[in-house]
Amino acid sequence: MSGLIRHLLSLDDLTTEEITLLIKAAINYKNKMGKDISYKAQGKILGMIFEKPSTRTRISFESAMIKLGGGVCFMTSQSLQLSRGEPICDTARVLSGYLDCLVIRTYAQSIVEEMAKRSSIPIINGLTDLYHPCQAISDVMTVVENFGDDLSKIKIAWIGDGNNVCNSWIQIASKLGFELHIATPCGYEPRHDILENAMKEAKAPIIVCNDPLLAAQGASVINTDVWLSMGEENKEEKKEAFKHFQVNNMLVALAKNDCIVLHCLPAHRGEEITDDVIEGENSRIWEQAENKMYTHMAIIEWLMGL
Repeated sequence: MSGLIRHLLSLDDLTTEEITLLIKAAINYKNKMGKDISYKAQGKILGMIFEKPSTRTRISFESAMIKLGGGVCFMTSQSLQLSRGEPICDTARVLSGYLDCLVIRTYAQSIVEEMAKRSSIPIINGLTDLYHPCQAISDVMTVVENFGDDLSKIKIAWIGDGNNVCNSWIQIASKLGFELHIATPCGYEPRHDILENAMKEAKAPIIVCNDPLLAAQGASVINTDVWLSMGEENKEEKKEAFKHFQVNNMLVALAKNDCIVLHCLPAHRGEEITDDVIEGENSRIWEQAENKMYTHMAIIEWLMGL
């Protein structure tokens, strides 16, 4: 990277070519598993600050760094002086002297942006309330594995909340040129400014509607997420609004015969997706989860210039 510090805070930080290269690198790492993988990150340390609980993002990043031969330093905000009011700018400068790369999983997007401004090491957004860029890249890796790298002729449906993962899917759709249909209940659509910015670059339609049946019709991919994000668990009125947005066999039957179903997990079986769809022949959910590790290997390698 010729000394230039790059960050991955949202998919707007990457070009189409860079996303494509990351997906190819991730698939290459997957194909090499069990064979010789050079320890490119030997002597390097990946820091991880997580303010939110995590299974897949945490373990996949840790596994990715270890498989690359590096070390991992996991931290919670409560274990740092951040919990006692130390400014983000001070923490960023100190950690830059100890670590080679830092993953942050937090609430406000402004936190990862402030950390990036003050850091002399790459910062990776491991999830904020606004974006989940690494998730979207690994999800599209799963799509490429099933349909090839020309995504221009496929339709992808997002069924459910216009949340952080949906926002990242909007960004990656605009860069990779596939058709994206988003179905949410009224009032739960993705942010208008994110959609508007994506449409300036998009080469295929990005459509938002309130009809899950219409979105699923003829789709090659049906993607969903939990209805209630972390911190919203007691919002029963939101569950009521989403009750007709379940990914079930009736919805899957509207898609193409060879469609795949994705869910970034954790799943609330019987709410946003049924048990028989999760375990059904169209499901690629477990491959999707595994692919996070390979994608994170590619992202770490690229950002750290290994």
